[in-house]
Amino acid sequence: MQSHHIVRAYDDELKYLTRKIAAMGGHAERLVDQSVAALVNSDTSLARKVIEDDAILDQAQREIDDKSILIIARRQPVAADLREIIGAIRIAADLERVGDLAKNVAKRVVAVAEGRQPVSLFRGLEALAELALTQLKEVLDVYASRSVERIEFVRARDNQIDAMYTSLFRELLTYMMEDPRNITPCTHLLFCAKNIERIGDHATNIAETIFYVVTGDQMPADRPKEDKSHHVTLPVEHK
Repeated sequence: MQSHHIVRAYDDELKYLTRKIAAMGGHAERLVDQSVAALVNSDTSLARKVIEDDAILDQAQREIDDKSILIIARRQPVAADLREIIGAIRIAADLERVGDLAKNVAKRVVAVAEGRQPVSLFRGLEALAELALTQLKEVLDVYASRSVERIEFVRARDNQIDAMYTSLFRELLTYMMEDPRNITPCTHLLFCAKNIERIGDHATNIAETIFYVVTGDQMPADRPKEDKSHHVTLPVEHK
């Protein structure tokens, strides 16, 4: 009977990690969505809320790390159980970074609001954020269902996010060249766009971690991990 209780307690500990990751994922999604809404609508109060609520993700990551260390020390897990615990630690770290990136977007709301930019730029940011959020939601669904056959599709979409970011980067540079008054707000928008693009990278990291947790194998290391903005140049008029 005592052995049965020990096994059940161990299962409960592993389920705790799964529930905690799911809660972190939902909170990270909300922060990203709210930070972009605050940026587009110049909503400084919502931006402040995002900045404050990031602390919830920080605390959740600490709790997952502490619980994982205790489980490893007490249970000495091997094979699939050990991968589950290590996976939780890695995924929690990625979700905490997603929260930081959302907070960084929120911090720039005031600076961008002081000089309103063309609606097309905000549409571009919204489209980029929608792609990144879709990526994040899908990978969290995969974590819940362990449907590893969907992971390659999730990982491949990161290319779309990178391509859209590069296009937005080029557009923002064009606006800065056309009118020097656009330089300050467009620079902040560039940082916001980069933060959103990085959210897609963290979602892809999570997908790769899930694949390892479920299969015990690493995904091929042929994933392109960078956008093409470093290749962007604009023509300069010589007078």
